[in-house]
Amino acid sequence: MSAAELGLALSVFLACAVEAVEALTIVLAVGTTRSWSSAMSGVGAAVLALAAIVAALGPALASLPIDTLRVAVGGLLLIFGLQWLRKAILRAAGLKALHDELETFREEAQAARAAGAGRSSFDGYAFTISFKGVLLEGLEVAFIVVTFGANQHRVPLASAAAGLAVLLVIAAGAAARAPLAKVPENTMKFAVGVMLSSFGMFWGAEGAGASWPGGDGALLAIVPGVLLSAVAIAWAVRRTLTAALGAEAARRTTAST
Repeated sequence: MSAAELGLALSVFLACAVEAVEALTIVLAVGTTRSWSSAMSGVGAAVLALAAIVAALGPALASLPIDTLRVAVGGLLLIFGLQWLRKAILRAAGLKALHDELETFREEAQAARAAGAGRSSFDGYAFTISFKGVLLEGLEVAFIVVTFGANQHRVPLASAAAGLAVLLVIAAGAAARAPLAKVPENTMKFAVGVMLSSFGMFWGAEGAGASWPGGDGALLAIVPGVLLSAVAIAWAVRRTLTAALGAEAARRTTAST
């Protein structure tokens, strides 16, 4: 397996695992507080919709000229990757709260109880919330699967990585019967942001006519470079924030004396 294929599989797996954990929390909340059968019906409908999206977009993207495909895919991956990376840096720097699955579960469960009891055996609220949660969390994964797979002509590999991630999350959730709060979700999001940004730069430049030294092997330098840059930015922002808070505390102390 080449460096690009390994990176493809790892990126898709991590991204899908993160989104699957978040979708699992939503489904658990409405399933335990309202109706498991309706919640699972919503999950099934969302999975079918996502499968149809992948099946439709995959061949359509693969039919584009390779340079056009790489520029488009590279640009889109860079946009998505930088969004993930920006949020991860803000969390690491302390400017954005870390994602807490237990808190999300409590909020979703409270909202489900407040919605009132269903009037029939089919719970429309549980179905809708599960469908929306899985579809929205899955759309980004579907996009990553399609773009990565189409660019490398390895949609089956990308789909297999996504499927493995979902199965592992489902198995872990079934065993725990609770939100997967101990999964290092914030760290995984940081890693996904780094991977998507790296591949976005790599493929976008190739599509524009650039030639990377070492071909796919250049990713072994690009990924660590992006990672170190992101870590340095997070460290610098946290240090600046700490200094600003210290100065503000000192000012208040001086003003009060």
